[in-house]
Amino acid sequence: MRSAPKPHFFSKLRANTPEVVIDGSPPHFYRRNVTFKSETSTVPSIVLNDGNVIPQLGFGVFQVPAEDVVSAVTTALQVGYRSIDTAAIYGNEEGTGRAIRESGLPRDEIYVTTKLWNSDQGYDSTLRAFDASMQRLGLDYLDLYLIHWPVAAAERFVDTFRAFQALKSQGRVRSIGVSNFTVAHIQRLIGETGEIPVVNQIELHPRLAQRELREFHTANAIATEAWSPLGQGTLLDESAVTTVAAEVGRTPAQVIIRWHLQLGNVVIPKSVTPARIAENFDVFGFELSPEQMDAINALDTGSRLGGDPDTFTLGLID
Repeated sequence: MRSAPKPHFFSKLRANTPEVVIDGSPPHFYRRNVTFKSETSTVPSIVLNDGNVIPQLGFGVFQVPAEDVVSAVTTALQVGYRSIDTAAIYGNEEGTGRAIRESGLPRDEIYVTTKLWNSDQGYDSTLRAFDASMQRLGLDYLDLYLIHWPVAAAERFVDTFRAFQALKSQGRVRSIGVSNFTVAHIQRLIGETGEIPVVNQIELHPRLAQRELREFHTANAIATEAWSPLGQGTLLDESAVTTVAAEVGRTPAQVIIRWHLQLGNVVIPKSVTPARIAENFDVFGFELSPEQMDAINALDTGSRLGGDPDTFTLGLID
């Protein structure tokens, strides 16, 4: 196997891919905060490397039961969320789509993401799986399609991304990206397809801050999106977090979400409790000081709660 090109090569693949810096103000349009096109919500958004924008705060439906997802997504949209993140493996695309369609909001005001499951990787199977997801969602187009895991042992994620490129060229998907990819996976993907994914959605929370991967993303104009942003609730009682929460008069969950936003991450907390859905959205009326950010940064131990992207093969079919 030929060696992957060095990271600096990637920024030359697209003329519209500017240089950026992590944890600071970007010098160009990439990741500049803008207002999403919604007229009913003012969540700040991030400009992706293809020129599309994604709301920086979204609503995730991982582990939300199918019988609860319509109510949860409806509540989220009523609160003001305009980005909904689901996946084929979650088993709730149908209810997610129903809530979106019945919300009364224009389709172009709601940013919808779903993900291709591991067993569907491969060019033709990806196209079939996309059709199935869209049928369940009941939507005409998708804002963002992600490869859920690299499952590199299957040697299919490159062909899968080529199918994503075809879907984008047909106008059925606005933006294409990946999830749980490492630097090596992304290097190979870009080197063999010539396209930079707009997003890498990864496990990211104060105990797994993923600084090196975020730096790579920023150097190559890839937005970082955090799943499990609250560490599955394990961080809410951390003294560093509760101390900051007391200082700013906010809840621990709000403090951690604010930490993500100030790092420049796209973040997708999830809940089925209406009060908590609203609480997680109310994070734009305060800021954390550099000292408070540092206190939370110090919690990083590199500890994962989910699978290791290098070895995760759930759903893989030989």
